[in-house]
Amino acid sequence: MTASFTRRAALAVAAGGIALAPFASLAQPAWPQQRPIRLVIPYPPGGLADSFARALAEGLGERLKQSVVVDNKPGGSLIIGTDAVAKSQPDGYTLLLGSVSSLAINTGAFKKLPYDPVKDFAPVSLTFRTPLFLMVAPSVPANNVRELVAYAKANPTALSYASLGYGSSLHLSGELFKTLANIDIAHVPYKGTTSAIPDLLTGRVSMMFDGGALLPQAREGKVKMMAVTSAKRVPALPEVPTMEEAGVPGYEMDFWFGIVAPAGTPAPIVERLSRAIAEVEAQPAFRARLAAFPVQYETTTPQQMSDTLRRDIGVWQKYLHDYKVEPQ
Repeated sequence: MTASFTRRAALAVAAGGIALAPFASLAQPAWPQQRPIRLVIPYPPGGLADSFARALAEGLGERLKQSVVVDNKPGGSLIIGTDAVAKSQPDGYTLLLGSVSSLAINTGAFKKLPYDPVKDFAPVSLTFRTPLFLMVAPSVPANNVRELVAYAKANPTALSYASLGYGSSLHLSGELFKTLANIDIAHVPYKGTTSAIPDLLTGRVSMMFDGGALLPQAREGKVKMMAVTSAKRVPALPEVPTMEEAGVPGYEMDFWFGIVAPAGTPAPIVERLSRAIAEVEAQPAFRARLAAFPVQYETTTPQQMSDTLRRDIGVWQKYLHDYKVEPQ
């Protein structure tokens, strides 16, 4: 009897559990009502990436009816913040503002990464592309790219350029400049543009390829803006020549940014986020907030972002090989 009772009791409990399971799930708040969403930025405060992330976070918060909190985790050539998201719970409450640097370039710039950009992330949407601007310290005796190249050749050890670390887009932009112009410039890595800017303005470092953080100083004449890295001039700054126009044939670079989540994040959450990002970026008020930056907005489906990432991993590995940037 005891055994029979135990079996009956177990069956009753199991049946009750099955019956109650839907009600238990219904009692849980639907995403994203449980808690704020964290948007990790592997850059320090200030500059284009941070400004964009804060504007996007505000817009997403309004549409998702939940706070989106920006969390700056700079350093380590973007690896620290990127890896933190890769190892986060795939529940829709942790996102990353990734980029071609952190998700594609780093695969070729480092012998071993703590994350796999394909296996460890769920692409959500591209967000924008941007060129870089060649900014030169006011103390450097050159007023355009041709004069800068001539000065570098006449003074082989005199110039240096800042970057956000080995393998970053700023680093590779400098290396491409060195290769195509056949000059030697020392690489000086920084944790972020906000720490590099004071050294550039005072001449401790000679130049930097910048995504927009230095545009106010350039407009005020505190730094020399010599060229843009895109194939065409930026409409908002039509007076700034491309690198090719300025005297470096073959120079062309622009860089994408996008939102990713940890791998395993439920597809309905990823799809909802992708749609919400597109809605935010379509708003005139959102674009007006970032009008000072030379961004080209580009939202995609998760699959389109995945295709872009996989393609660009191969593209940048070839770039790194061709320009003899050895993995660290």
